[in-house]
Amino acid sequence: MKTESDGQCIAIPDRRWRRVTLVYVLQALILVVFASLVSFSFYQGWNRAETDFPNYYTAAVLVRKGEKLRNFYDWTWFQRQMNYVGIERQLGGYVPQTPLTMLPIVPVANFPVQTAKRIWLVANLILLAATIWLLTRITRFSAAAIALLAMAGYGSLHINLVLGQYYIFLLFLLTFAAHCLHRRHHRSAGILLGVVFGLKLYGGPFLLYFAAKRNWKAVAGMLAGSLVLAAVAVSLFSWTDVAYFLTHVLPRALKGETLDPYSAGTGTLSTLLRRTLMFEPELNPHPLWIAPWLFFFLQPLLTLTLLVFPLLALRRAEPSNVGFAGFLIALLLVSPNTASYTFILLLLPLSLLLPGATWQKRILLLICYAISALPMRPSWSWLFPKVWCLLTLLFLAGDGYWQRLKWKPALLSTAAVVFSATLLARNGLVNYAQEPGQNWEPFAVEHRAIYSSSPAVLRSGVVYQSIGSDRYILRWEHNGSIEPFVFSGEAFHPVALSPDGPIQFELVAHGVSTMNLLNPVRGKAVRSGAIADHAEEKAISPDRKWLAFTRPSSGTTQIWLRKVDGGQLTRLTGGNCDSFAPAWELDSKSVLFASDCGRGIGLPALYRARLRPVLLFPPAKSRQSRRRETVSEQSGG
Repeated sequence: MKTESDGQCIAIPDRRWRRVTLVYVLQALILVVFASLVSFSFYQGWNRAETDFPNYYTAAVLVRKGEKLRNFYDWTWFQRQMNYVGIERQLGGYVPQTPLTMLPIVPVANFPVQTAKRIWLVANLILLAATIWLLTRITRFSAAAIALLAMAGYGSLHINLVLGQYYIFLLFLLTFAAHCLHRRHHRSAGILLGVVFGLKLYGGPFLLYFAAKRNWKAVAGMLAGSLVLAAVAVSLFSWTDVAYFLTHVLPRALKGETLDPYSAGTGTLSTLLRRTLMFEPELNPHPLWIAPWLFFFLQPLLTLTLLVFPLLALRRAEPSNVGFAGFLIALLLVSPNTASYTFILLLLPLSLLLPGATWQKRILLLICYAISALPMRPSWSWLFPKVWCLLTLLFLAGDGYWQRLKWKPALLSTAAVVFSATLLARNGLVNYAQEPGQNWEPFAVEHRAIYSSSPAVLRSGVVYQSIGSDRYILRWEHNGSIEPFVFSGEAFHPVALSPDGPIQFELVAHGVSTMNLLNPVRGKAVRSGAIADHAEEKAISPDRKWLAFTRPSSGTTQIWLRKVDGGQLTRLTGGNCDSFAPAWELDSKSVLFASDCGRGIGLPALYRARLRPVLLFPPAKSRQSRRRETVSEQSGG
């Protein structure tokens, strides 16, 4: 642009024109790069059949067949069903999903698994586009800017598309709820979060958030949505099965006892505490400090603190989007089960926080988001960077509100949190003292072994079921060494037909289950026409004097002993966990068994219990309590 002044021609740059041009160029570049990245990830997911989608798909197929929900949480049973539906050489499981997590996949469960995954991926792209559009309606950002923000978390987005994961769908539901709150449709927002609660549990704590804000319309909506989903679960399965999830699976899932609870790859606060303070012979043999008492105190203390104080600080945050965003970050921070794909959910709170942030805060928000979305690598996962990033995000979300906390409610809340954590720690330590790991010796210890069960005793050693790199296998413990046996399928439930062998086991391959015989000394397996009794509930000692059996006890499964001809019952195991699959050693003086105490639900290790000390001194029981327990068990049948 040119003007004349004092007879001279002076060039003045049109800054507005340059700024508009730059915006258009950046928008075009963002959209091109974003489209290329998504198409790359989408293409891999389109052609690769791998976990995690097969887990949801298998569960959806089982729903259509009318199978019992309780069986879904049995790892070996679920793996067998995966093979039956055509998914081979992939490990899977349904723990710790809710009874209805598979519900969105049910409509496509009649298609082959890869076709169903492709339909799901297309739906995910549509939902991602809808999420970006909703965020433009809530914030001042354009669609290109939201797309750029999503691209900053590309690591999480990539994993979601490649694995066919669930979290783009979950992000859409949460964003839709935030949009309803923004438009003051509080009851609709509550209903949506009630649906989220029924599918993945993330919505549940928002009931406390709405109650703290006295948003009773949203509370009513959440209760209505949750009750509808609960009714659907009961109608699909049964109240007994849903109650099993609520009493058996959910409590342990909330404590982080799923898969490998010591794996730094999960990057959660619960895992950080376990790796630092808890000893486990196979999964965490070298903690920084063995202090169970401190773990059982800090885990509930930090969880409650990170939920209660954001509620106090953010309940009156203006705009209300800031409080919603901060509380969602707090939920991700205290979540006991996360992975890289989980952190695509951060796209929502960051979109809500960025508009009102200074440029310094914006940089910190983006850096923390990008790091959280990256896949974890062993070389740096042990530092738990995602925990520190989430803490930073929570601090930034509440900046300007933390100092507004009034001392009286803060003091009362602190006292309540400490008191609750103390009670929970006391209860945790009592149960911990009864666990097999505190009373019996570990057997067949192998570094990073995530599953060992169904011991079958021979003169030559012990054969047991285990998990290999991509399937269930058998292992043979003998002479202080452990030898694996890998087959062309899933190997389940080894049974010793005699002290000299062979071992009979179930082999599931190509959707067919057959019985096979294994001679571990020769290392050969042949097909067998006979069918062994796979019941793992009871075992009679070789001298025919003692019976070891499993039975329910306070919502868990424990192992008990008594003489074959009757008499006093003695509990062999305890704790808020399951012990099962008893097998006698040949001298009738020891019992081998599997227990998932201190590990993931249904992912046990093996232990050996000596018979004579048990009969004389049952562990963690006083004489008076043993007398009461014996009378109770005998009167109960």
